[in-house]
Amino acid sequence: MATPAVRLVRRLEGLFCVYKPPGVHWKLVRDTIETNLLKGVNATPVQPPPHEVRFLLQSGGDTEAATGLTLTASSVPMLSKHPLVTGPEFQHIKIGVGHRLDVSSSGVLVLGVGNANKALNGLHTTAVTRDYTLQCEFGTATADFSDTGRVVERSTFGHITLDKLERVLAMLQGVNQKALLMYSNVDMSSQEAYEMAARGLLGPEGKTVPILTGLRCTHFQPPNFTLEVQCVNETQKYLRKVVHEIGLELRSTAMCKGVRRTRDGPFTLQDALTRQHWTVSDVMEAIGQYRTSKKGEKNPKTQIRDSALESQENNPTAASQQNETRNDTVSETRITEQRY
Repeated sequence: MATPAVRLVRRLEGLFCVYKPPGVHWKLVRDTIETNLLKGVNATPVQPPPHEVRFLLQSGGDTEAATGLTLTASSVPMLSKHPLVTGPEFQHIKIGVGHRLDVSSSGVLVLGVGNANKALNGLHTTAVTRDYTLQCEFGTATADFSDTGRVVERSTFGHITLDKLERVLAMLQGVNQKALLMYSNVDMSSQEAYEMAARGLLGPEGKTVPILTGLRCTHFQPPNFTLEVQCVNETQKYLRKVVHEIGLELRSTAMCKGVRRTRDGPFTLQDALTRQHWTVSDVMEAIGQYRTSKKGEKNPKTQIRDSALESQENNPTAASQQNETRNDTVSETRITEQRY
């Protein structure tokens, strides 16, 4: 029969996310959560130690007048199984980390408990989209593209306007959009590709180079500006380098003062647990909410493939006409891209 601690650990198996503060290593976050979970699990009621039968001398009576020893069978607790002897029932809980954040970055950090670490591997291989908010500043270039690095160059930024910045962002987004189509394992002339692109589900298959799927400026007050980025297969260092390259494209320099992840696949800032909520009860509630949200969901790409096959089977003439229309549209798009 499973003990209360074992049943609690089984209920804790799942995925959840926390908010990693800046300046803290992700390993320290993981170790802190593991310590809190161990304290909560080992604080559950402990079952009494099992009993064993021992033959003890019969108490009482005149021992001097006794001609022999009298033994009595008694049930006594096994001290070797007592919690004060064996120690805590759990001394380690396996906790895995999803897409990591470096020390200077903050935001959503996905964790998995127990057997849920296998789901973290799927989170890596599916190349889910992640959102970031970048705090940037014009006029300074550093060795590591951050505000804590060694300053290597200073420049003017008075000539930079919001219109010029948005044109550079549009150029970068266009280049990355072509890379996104190139690394997608989908026929660009198919109905499946059209519907996936319309629903924003078109993405690279497997591990590829970093790709920016979205890039826009949300705040512009020189020298400070803020960018919102949607990307796949990225690193925080790569995002800081993108800010540096934006400054060079604008005939100036720029550095990244802060990187905050606001979304990692299905996990958002609203789902992230802050430091005071890294407890057993809050983690269990977060895991339960994620399980509830995943129930009944079907892969959107599978739905698109099924609907496309059904439409072609039911109406082959219309499907052929749609293919001809898509081919014309793709050719027109390619001609437009060549013009630009």
